[in-house]
Amino acid sequence: MYARFIKRPQDAVLASTALVVLSPVLVTIAGLIKWKLGGPVLFKQKRPGKDGVIFEMVKFRTMTDERDEHGELLPDEKRLTPFGQALRSLSLDELPSLYNIVKGDIAIVGPRPLLLEYLPRYNAEQCRRHDVRPGLTGLAQVNGRNRLSWPDRFALDVKYVDNVTFLNDWKIIVQTVAKVVKKDGISSDTAATMEAFMGEEFK
Repeated sequence: MYARFIKRPQDAVLASTALVVLSPVLVTIAGLIKWKLGGPVLFKQKRPGKDGVIFEMVKFRTMTDERDEHGELLPDEKRLTPFGQALRSLSLDELPSLYNIVKGDIAIVGPRPLLLEYLPRYNAEQCRRHDVRPGLTGLAQVNGRNRLSWPDRFALDVKYVDNVTFLNDWKIIVQTVAKVVKKDGISSDTAATMEAFMGEEFK
């Protein structure tokens, strides 16, 4: 009942309200990014959504476009500025994704949408994370976030898919707020964000 009839309208109302209430914050952050990093202000990237349908996720830009002598982008840790790190530590870079929630691309709670290049690397169980809309936050985000190993992260994603309830969603939302305040789990132990998932067949 909740997953079919309540979750989506609830997400749309909450995200729309948040966009209106936080509009001064959004405008301020956009101005600071333009000043410190230049344009574009927004970072857009194709991601797989429910049932693997591709959508364009929108976030605030946190990295420079610095490249090496071959024209290749430098590693994340080289391009992530202190200002960008501050945005990430408070999850402020995620605020434009509220627009994706209003559109219906993602939910407030669900497995985080990952990179398109990972799609062929999932096994059948890992693919189940696409049985629901991806989320702005999720069970993995409140249980280690980027410090989790990929197997543990996928296990939590699938666990959420099997337990989509009103109480679970609100528990995750409350825990997310606490994690953001504590700035917990933003980076893995060996990378600025999270190591790339190469799939079991690549190991």
